[in-house]
Amino acid sequence: MATRTQALIPISIAAVIIGVVGLMSIPSESKLESVEFPRGTIMVDEVPLEVQIADTEPRRVRGLMFQDQLPFDQGMIFVFDEPGLYSLWMLNMQFSLDMIWFDKDGNVVHIEKDVPPCKSALEIATCQSVVPEGEALYVLEVTSGFIVQNNITEDSVLNIISI
Repeated sequence: MATRTQALIPISIAAVIIGVVGLMSIPSESKLESVEFPRGTIMVDEVPLEVQIADTEPRRVRGLMFQDQLPFDQGMIFVFDEPGLYSLWMLNMQFSLDMIWFDKDGNVVHIEKDVPPCKSALEIATCQSVVPEGEALYVLEVTSGFIVQNNITEDSVLNIISI
């Protein structure tokens, strides 16, 4: 019969391995806790939002990781150099998000509602990417429920005030 210590050793080793794999899966640029995001203002239809701007690869990789909350009047806008199929994932997120992909003209390409976070070791190991249906130049992340609360649809339009 195994002793308590003999039973706990394999469990402890497995927990350490899962933790190390989780840490290794985070790109090095995103491990910096002090990533600074410039801020700007956008409108989706008639709804104004203050946004954090993720316009460089390190900022896009970091995204909203480790933030505890995001007020309904704020978001993060990912700005890419050229239109493409940009997927996002919820690695190390603390709350669910709504995501909206926009083309170069500000038209909606794809909408995802209530995307859950991947924050535990098991969730990180199986964290799925959200892939849009069409090419986009901008992706907006907002707190889950924003799309429904503000009646955002495939006909909605992004208007950039300052980014």
